[in-house]
Amino acid sequence: MAFGLSLLDLASVPAGRPVRESFTTSVELARAAERSGYRRVWYAEHHNMPTIASSATSVLIGHIADHTETIRLGAGGIMLPNHSPLTIAEQFGTLATLHPGRIDLGLGRAPGSDQNTMLALRRNPSSADSFPDDVLELQGYLSGHTRIPGVQAVPRADEIVPLYILGSSLFGAQLAARFGLPYAFASHFAPDALHQAVTVYRETFRPSAQLTEPYVIAGVNVFAADDHDQAAHQMKVAFRARTRAFITRGPVARNFTDAEIDEFLASPAAPSWRR
Repeated sequence: MAFGLSLLDLASVPAGRPVRESFTTSVELARAAERSGYRRVWYAEHHNMPTIASSATSVLIGHIADHTETIRLGAGGIMLPNHSPLTIAEQFGTLATLHPGRIDLGLGRAPGSDQNTMLALRRNPSSADSFPDDVLELQGYLSGHTRIPGVQAVPRADEIVPLYILGSSLFGAQLAARFGLPYAFASHFAPDALHQAVTVYRETFRPSAQLTEPYVIAGVNVFAADDHDQAAHQMKVAFRARTRAFITRGPVARNFTDAEIDEFLASPAAPSWRR
């Protein structure tokens, strides 16, 4: 079975470093991936996390695309309930017009934030319930077959931006299968459900205009270096950074020490991707 390798970049902001430096690092990472033959780099929408700088996801994708040549770039993903489908269609229609053949659009239904931030985004707590309908509305704009009479997404690229459904549960697998879309499973933080979700997706898949057979992307944590000790150190640093991102939010969030983070990761409360 043929498969390709891709990267997920959270545009991480190290403690004490400027955000601009994070964007420079993201450009360098995408260039390195391009030289090394990686298929794509995706950027995730998160909000109110001081250690993640990819909140304005489409803006960052455009910046990276301006500094690379061939590698595919996209959202992994846009949290669609945070936005109107028309707005996202306009943003990604613009990106695909400027960078033809290089733009992906992964879609998730999680808020990518805490409850207060969700409200600050003007998101209705029940907006996730309309996610399937929003996906179809967005697909209509991108394909030129709008579902809203008299409303078109401008600009719309000559190509149709490919959609991917992101998920960490069976809901996303079932939806991707029903709509005939590629499915990206977040096994980098929900590894226990990967095999069941992929099985459900493959067994219930319905071909569509975009895709004739199932297509799966599995997110996994990989640490690579010239020697084992260096890779192990990278893993420790990465786990600490991810843990800080998800347990510290807002301008007055507590700054946990490395020792405190390590104690949490060693406890039964540690997330499944750590265990």
